[in-house]
Amino acid sequence: MTYDLPDVIRVEADGPLRIITLSRPDQLNAINPELHYGLTQVFPQLSADEGARVAVITGEGRAFSAGGDFDLLDGMINDRGLRRDTIAEGRDLVMNMIRCRVPVVAAVNGPAVGLGCSVIALSDVVYMAHSAFLSDPHVTVGLVAADGGPLTWPLHTSLLLAKEYAFTGDRISAQRAAEIGLANHVVPDGEVLDAAIAAARKIAALPQQAVEATKRVLNLHLERAVLATIDFAMAAETESFDTADLRANVDKFLGR
Repeated sequence: MTYDLPDVIRVEADGPLRIITLSRPDQLNAINPELHYGLTQVFPQLSADEGARVAVITGEGRAFSAGGDFDLLDGMINDRGLRRDTIAEGRDLVMNMIRCRVPVVAAVNGPAVGLGCSVIALSDVVYMAHSAFLSDPHVTVGLVAADGGPLTWPLHTSLLLAKEYAFTGDRISAQRAAEIGLANHVVPDGEVLDAAIAAARKIAALPQQAVEATKRVLNLHLERAVLATIDFAMAAETESFDTADLRANVDKFLGR
């Protein structure tokens, strides 16, 4: 199957595996409009790929993803059409990952921040490099975490820990992530992709219908929890773009 995606996201076939790579390495795979759209589109196409049994998602270069590109945030402050479309895409991304029939193994090769952290939280199995970390800084920037960790973290870890890390945006080291249930395994730097691929091959060798239906059983819990919160979250995040706090933080970052 040929995937129809922007150049900033690649899908490569390795037998029944699909290796998905976020590819803006010079920008630490920060989420610009093209990558945001590509992430929204890749999971329905993965589900439709009859030869795909398991996917591995990783980042090219030193980071998994540095999170939202501040030029994109600036555009969303000033352009209500862009804001509307991007927030709608964010909702689609969350639901598309939850409903994807193919198990997704994350290979967190470096920092996973903001939406990058959300992709990890929506993956099915998570391998982290020792030096990698997670962080959801939506609130610290001035945004409601509508498509962020708070949607799913309460199912992975305790509600108290989810609140702490959502409020503060503090970095969660790979070791800490594994301790509190946000990652499955921590491996040495440079070995994370190989470890994730090995796990994916193990899953791909199992009976397909049993794997995919079991993923759906488990993700029904996730879907129901997310559907209870996501529409309020998206509406609240839309309001965030009209706040002075967000405007000041974006201006500061862009050196104005």
